[in-house]
Amino acid sequence: MNIKEKAQKALENIKNLSPLVHNITNYVAANFQANALLAIGASPVMAHSEDEVEDMVSIANSLVLNIGTPTKTMINSMIIAGKKANELKKPVILDPVGAGATRFRNYLVEKILNEVKVDIIRGNASEIGAICGLESKTKGVDSITKPENILESAIEFSKKTRTIVAISGAIDYIIKGDNVLECHNGVPLLGKITGSGCAVSSIIGAFAAVEEDKAFASLFGLALFGVAGELASKNATGPGGFYSLLIDRLYNLTPNEFSENLKFEVKRSEK
Repeated sequence: MNIKEKAQKALENIKNLSPLVHNITNYVAANFQANALLAIGASPVMAHSEDEVEDMVSIANSLVLNIGTPTKTMINSMIIAGKKANELKKPVILDPVGAGATRFRNYLVEKILNEVKVDIIRGNASEIGAICGLESKTKGVDSITKPENILESAIEFSKKTRTIVAISGAIDYIIKGDNVLECHNGVPLLGKITGSGCAVSSIIGAFAAVEEDKAFASLFGLALFGVAGELASKNATGPGGFYSLLIDRLYNLTPNEFSENLKFEVKRSEK
C-alpha cells in the first residue's frame, strides 16, 4: 500500500470508527477543534479536570495536549492524563503553543516532555525552534521563523527523543529521525483564522488513533486540513466565510478526494 492509499484508508477508518480524541486545550480554540473533529468523523471530548482526566483517557483513543492558555492546574491535568495515556499505550500529541514567548511556557513544555512520553509534537517554526534550544523569533503565539532554518535541529531532536516533529508553515515538515516528509497542501487564509494550528493538532490526534506510523498520521492530519483549506478558499471572500466553508469542506471531503489532492515529498531517507 503506497502513501496515498494509506491516506485514503486512514480517513475511511476515522469515518468508520469515529475515534474519541481527548483534548486538554485552550479556551480560544476549543470550539474550532471540536467542530473540526466532528466534521471529519471523529469524536471530540474537552475534559480538563484533574478529577476525571484519567478516566477520560482510559476510554479515549488518543490524547492532545495544547498549552495555548496555560495554567498550573491545567498542566497538572496534562501530566496526569499523559502518564495514563503512556500506561495504556495511547498516542499523545503535544501542541506547544507560544513556546519561546515566555519563561512560563518554556517551563511547562519542558515539564511535559520530562514526565510524559510524547509521540508527536506539532508546532510552528518558532515553537519547535524553542523546544530544540534555538533562538527562534516569535510574536505572541505566531512564528516569524522559517521552518527551513530549524530543520537540522529538529532532525537531531527527533533522533534524540524518538519523537515525531511536525513543523507547520507554507511547507509543512514531518520529521522522524533522519526521515523527512514535506506536505505541500494549504493556503495563506488558514493563517487568518484563530486556532487553525490547534485544530490541525486535534486532527492529527484522530489520525494517530487509526494509523500506527505516527509520521504518516502527522502528514495526513496536516494534508487533510490543507486540502480542505484549498477547496474552501475557492469560494471564500474573507476569513469569516472561509471558516464556515472550511468546516463544510472537512465534512464533505471523501477519502478518495483527499488522497487525490494529497501533495507531499519524501526528502530524506534513513541513514
